[in-house]
Amino acid sequence: MSSAADRLPPVLRHPAAAPLGVLAAGFAGALYLYGTDPHESGHWLPRCPFRLVTGLLCPACGGTRMVYDLMHGRFGMAWHDNRALLLAAPFALALLARWAYEGFRGRRWRPTPRPRTQAAILLAAVAWAILRNVT
Repeated sequence: MSSAADRLPPVLRHPAAAPLGVLAAGFAGALYLYGTDPHESGHWLPRCPFRLVTGLLCPACGGTRMVYDLMHGRFGMAWHDNRALLLAAPFALALLARWAYEGFRGRRWRPTPRPRTQAAILLAAVAWAILRNVT
């Protein structure tokens, strides 16, 4: 019995296909966002489902505004939009770069953080969500 991955064309099974798809989607999203100020209403931008349901800020709320501000050189405003996400962004970009690098070399790569690292990331996100909703 063949899996769904076996039925894909060979080019889509290549280890670089997924990171390239993520990079292409990110680039397209960045192009749209560059000309769309999320600080103003009336634009088609996704809303945070957690905030819609609870009225509270999730750990990533403000991320769209943060990216917009970074692309326009407004570092102080980006810091104000979401400090934790701004500090975490270089690590996420490094992981994406490593994934793409390994994919271009023909190797599949998945980061395998230790359970303590996973717990630390989760606790930091929960603490950030609580802190930003209390203050």
